[in-house]
Amino acid sequence: MATKTTMITSPSPKVHTSTFGARRFQIPFRSASLSSNKISSSVIRFRNPTELNRASAKSLSNPPTILSEDVGEMIGEISILRLTGEEVKFKQLWDQEEGVAVVALLRHFGCVCSWELAAALRDYQSRFNSAGVELVAVGIGSPRNGRILSARLPFPWECLYADPDRKAYNALGLYYGIGRTFFNPASAKIFSRFKELREANKNYTIEATPDDKSSVLQQGGMFVFKGKQLVYARKDEATGDHAPLDDVFKVCRKVR
Repeated sequence: MATKTTMITSPSPKVHTSTFGARRFQIPFRSASLSSNKISSSVIRFRNPTELNRASAKSLSNPPTILSEDVGEMIGEISILRLTGEEVKFKQLWDQEEGVAVVALLRHFGCVCSWELAAALRDYQSRFNSAGVELVAVGIGSPRNGRILSARLPFPWECLYADPDRKAYNALGLYYGIGRTFFNPASAKIFSRFKELREANKNYTIEATPDDKSSVLQQGGMFVFKGKQLVYARKDEATGDHAPLDDVFKVCRKVR
């Protein structure tokens, strides 16, 4: 069977579309760079699920995003932890037939940018709720690390989960490495949100940082699912580079 490929090449908020239906979806994408007009690109290729682990293992560099055609099924089987320590699978967190869910993969719980994004998600939650959209926020670290963020930010604990082994991040091929964490131009975006960053971190503590310090090099991403179908995917290019929540909400409203 021929490989199905979707090319994402726009630095603007424009949404690239294909016919919405089985095995096709919309993917908004923004450029990684604020300092130039150069167009950034990613490729999402659908492949046999057995190839996914080999592909995501290469995410230390800057590979194409490679997702299996049944990515919803794959993610659904991945287990994460509630802040109580209870194990739960993604597929248990929203209706797998018609439910719409925003799955926000934060960086580690001790990252100031994770606190800033979590605060933005918290403030947006009423809009998600009014549209019947489930919010699933996942951070890297232990449930204890997550409880610290939840209590001090604060953030609703029932919407926050821990992925200490970064299983979801690896499965989705999210960016990882020193360059992405410290030296990518996309990190400059955080300076445009300095007020929000300062407000979100007024009760910050480094105690939320996971014991596994290698996890601080992991970037996050934002995904929207309708049932098992992926309808929006965005990989964070660098620390502080987050999906615009207004764009995410528009996708949710369109597919709801």
